[in-house]
Amino acid sequence: MKHTYQIQGMSCDGCRKAVEQALNSIEGISAQVSLDPPAAVISMTEHIPTATLQEAVSRAGNYQITMQGHGETPHHHHPDPHPMHTRTPKHAKGDQYYCPMHCEGDKTYDKPGSCPVCGMNLEKVPQLQAAASQYTCPMHPEIIKDAPGACPICGMDLVPLAPVDQEDQTYKALRRKFWIAVGFTVPIFLLAMGEMIPGNPVGSALGQDTSNWLQFIFSLPVVFYSTWMFFQRAWTSFTTFRLNMFSLIGLGGAAAFLFSIVGLLFPSVFPQEFRGHHGSVHLYFEAVTVILTLVLLGQLLEAKAHSRTSGAIRELLKLSPTDATLVKDGNETQIHINDIQKGDILRVKPGEKIPVDGSITEGSASIDESMITGEPIPVTKAAGDKVSAGTINGTKTFLMSAEKVGGETLLAQIIEMVNTASRSRAPIQKLADKVSRYFVPAVIAIALVTFVVWAAYGPSPAYVFAFANALAVLIIACPCALGLATPMSIMVGVGSGARQGVLIKNAEALEKMAEMQVLIIDKTGTITEGKPSVERVVPIEGVAEDEILRLISSLNQHSEHPLATAVMQYARNKGITPEKAADFDAVTGKGVTGTLGQQRAGVGNRSLMEAVGAPIPGQLAEEAAREQAKGKTVSYVSLGSSVKGLITIADAIKPSSAAAIKSLRQKGIDVIMLTGDNAATAKAVAQQMGLEHFRAEALPQDKLEEIRRLQGEGKVVAMAGDGINDAPALAQADIGIAMGTGTDVAIESAGVTLLRGDLQGIVTAQELSHKVMKNIRQNLFLAFVYNVIGIPVAAGVLYPSLGILLSPMIAAAAMSLSSVSVILNSLRLRK
Repeated sequence: MKHTYQIQGMSCDGCRKAVEQALNSIEGISAQVSLDPPAAVISMTEHIPTATLQEAVSRAGNYQITMQGHGETPHHHHPDPHPMHTRTPKHAKGDQYYCPMHCEGDKTYDKPGSCPVCGMNLEKVPQLQAAASQYTCPMHPEIIKDAPGACPICGMDLVPLAPVDQEDQTYKALRRKFWIAVGFTVPIFLLAMGEMIPGNPVGSALGQDTSNWLQFIFSLPVVFYSTWMFFQRAWTSFTTFRLNMFSLIGLGGAAAFLFSIVGLLFPSVFPQEFRGHHGSVHLYFEAVTVILTLVLLGQLLEAKAHSRTSGAIRELLKLSPTDATLVKDGNETQIHINDIQKGDILRVKPGEKIPVDGSITEGSASIDESMITGEPIPVTKAAGDKVSAGTINGTKTFLMSAEKVGGETLLAQIIEMVNTASRSRAPIQKLADKVSRYFVPAVIAIALVTFVVWAAYGPSPAYVFAFANALAVLIIACPCALGLATPMSIMVGVGSGARQGVLIKNAEALEKMAEMQVLIIDKTGTITEGKPSVERVVPIEGVAEDEILRLISSLNQHSEHPLATAVMQYARNKGITPEKAADFDAVTGKGVTGTLGQQRAGVGNRSLMEAVGAPIPGQLAEEAAREQAKGKTVSYVSLGSSVKGLITIADAIKPSSAAAIKSLRQKGIDVIMLTGDNAATAKAVAQQMGLEHFRAEALPQDKLEEIRRLQGEGKVVAMAGDGINDAPALAQADIGIAMGTGTDVAIESAGVTLLRGDLQGIVTAQELSHKVMKNIRQNLFLAFVYNVIGIPVAAGVLYPSLGILLSPMIAAAAMSLSSVSVILNSLRLRK
């Protein structure tokens, strides 16, 4: 039996884990706890009183557990709700923001800012429905219009009443700060490195003291404006006891900056060992600003990536029209899509997008449903048939009744699935951050021990030695190399992949590729070309193939149907010139007819042949059955009362698909095909590809649920697809792989894009992933070698026996050398 309980007192993902662990410690219980909503779904072999559950969670913290419905009875058995129909967007009441690190699970905030746990910039949750935009005049705010244009009073261009592209504001702010930092860091670097220029023109013109003061002044905007957030985040990491890379950046930067200020204002307190040949203390304003500016560059690139996470949502929103044509009492009125009510009669004109889900009440149409099924061939619809929002009407007009509006439409549900999957994936924990959990407190402890030992046993002035050596430990442990270890390998690896036609959106996808266990692939546009093409022309005995092509091209020359396009392209390639056809008629669900010369001609299915009185020869019917068993589309061609032949149209398989799938299976990866196509076609393609597992007629939610099932078994799942229907599955998968020949939505939802639309790119991406992850581990090793050697020397362990001290200047040089080593090792990936 399953029961649902409410949990009170949870505020973060740590709380959720603590409660879940406490409940699972009870014998005979299997519990799953969620943070939003704060609830526990408990499976139990026999009824366990709530008091027993309360006793368990009380041991974990100040939590309260109650049966949903506030009592022991009645029991609320937990159903298995379909996620597309039960989930209510948390941000329906206004803009919501979340932490990209998911420090508090799925918790969202009403206002932008920084995460209260880790200090990261909060990201905006994409809106699921396009709101009605309104425009106003900047000079006359009383003017409000529903569309852009000119102000009727002053003529100025109207501007949006609400801000647009709010998700880019963080990126723009960081970009501004970065360029300000660069503007001040470059002159600081030139001033500090002036002695290395032949003739020392900078030092001769300014003098060392003036140069030092200019470096200090120029560093103030960098430290206290452009990169001040790093110190805030470092402070947050210490106050929350969640030490991370910002802890090291803030601590190391603050230590070097403080050392430089003391050296600038009070140089006499430092012993001779820490002074240059001019008698002044070596300052590290250039080291501080350069390191902070480089870290800021990394944050800028990260913000750019975050600003694109809602790109798939924006692309999906473009599919839904903003307006619809309402038919009421014989009159047609343009209304906003948000004003459509259930039961409204709407007119959909040729080429328009269908505004909501509903049924055709009058007329017929050929609907492009590729956004739902991924299949490029339009579907013929007649009165009574269902139509979905976002699909595209062909060349006819029809009336429809609105049945599902707003968030109930299939398009809105797909948008919700993409958004949920995008935000539910746990962020990958970088290896550098894992090591930093122990490295940061270890460095701080060593620095404190160094200070205490030197203050107690060091030569006079003991406290100056203690302070300087403790700072040397912090400076040599500054995380420049550690911070570069992962991004440098990722940067070079991504560049290497791009040259091979593999675009990798983020480090998470690159790392997960090395762990891939299951690959789910779509058929159309992934294994196949994604566009129909003529495969065979089969004439009856005594009829030439060119004659069949002349008949078909003549009838289809004015049609925009994808099948007609494929026929016309094939005829052009064969050098066939179509004749003029009269009395053209498209017979819904059957085919097309027309008059060529004095005879009636037709191209279509068996029903059309029966309608025009053209019997199909037995041998030709057998040939058609064989082709249809392979999942191909067959059209008969008639002239007068006799069938002259048939033509088969198929979506050709890409030449490299079989070899790529074979290579992946040899690597131990289970390849599964999920397609929205019919069973016959799916089976035929699976047999050709040597696939053991496949599923036909799979809807977007079916693909999504299959991925969730596999992930629930602990498998790392990759999904390759190209259509809008694949977007939710691409977002949910551990690695989403989009064909570059596919839709923008699929590409936005995926972590990896194959520019050539070739499955062989997946093999390339996985090999690249293995090499990049190996390179990252090498970089981390190099970064720590310097720290393992340098930190003890900086602490002064060699001073009693050899009289050697590692000044902060040498510590900074060692830190720079470790960074150079990391960069050079990363560049090896280019080969």
